[in-house]
Amino acid sequence: MYEGIVQDLIDELGRLPGVGPKGAQRIAFHILAADPADVARLAHALSEVKEKVRFCSICGNVTEEQTCRICRDPRRDQTILCVVEEPKDVVAIEKTREFRGRYHVLGGAISPIEGIGPDDLRIRELVARLADGTIVEVILATDPNLEGEATATYLARMISPLGVAVSRLASGLPVGGDLEYADEVTLGRAFEGRRRV
Repeated sequence: MYEGIVQDLIDELGRLPGVGPKGAQRIAFHILAADPADVARLAHALSEVKEKVRFCSICGNVTEEQTCRICRDPRRDQTILCVVEEPKDVVAIEKTREFRGRYHVLGGAISPIEGIGPDDLRIRELVARLADGTIVEVILATDPNLEGEATATYLARMISPLGVAVSRLASGLPVGGDLEYADEVTLGRAFEGRRRV
C-alpha cells in the first residue's frame, strides 16, 4: 500500500477492465516517471473522449457526431444489418473488409448472472429499425460464449416472425489450430458448419 494520491491513482487504474493490482501499480509508476507533456496529453485525451464521444443515434456505435461514419455512408448496403454486442466488435468486423452492410450495437449481451436482461440492451431500437421493411437480413454476430448464444437465440426468436432472414456467424476451428486442443463445443460447431469444397 502506498500513501495518498499514488494509492488513489493505483486504485483508479485497478478499476479499469483487464487491469489487475500489479498492472495498475506498473501503470501508475510509469505515469510518475513519464515526461509531464506525455501525461498532459493522456489526461487531455481522456477528458476529450468523455466530452466529445457519444453513441450513434442510429446504430449505437461510437462517434463524435450525431451519427457514425458507417451510418452516413450511402455506399453501405442498407438491406443487411449486422448485430454486435459492443462498438469494438464493429471495428473487428470492419478489419475483415468482408461486410458492406450496416450495424446495430446492442450495448452488451443478456446475462442473468450480471442482472442484464433484454430490456437493458438496445433491442427496442433494433425492432424499430426492422419495422420499415428495408432490412431483409439480420446477421447475429454476438460472442460465441454463453451470454452471446443466449442473446442470439433470443433475437432469432424475436426477429424470425417479422419476415426478416436471420443468420448467425459461423464458428468452429481457428486457422492454424490443432484438432486435439479444440474443445467439444468448438469441434461440434465445426462439424455443423462444414461446407463442401
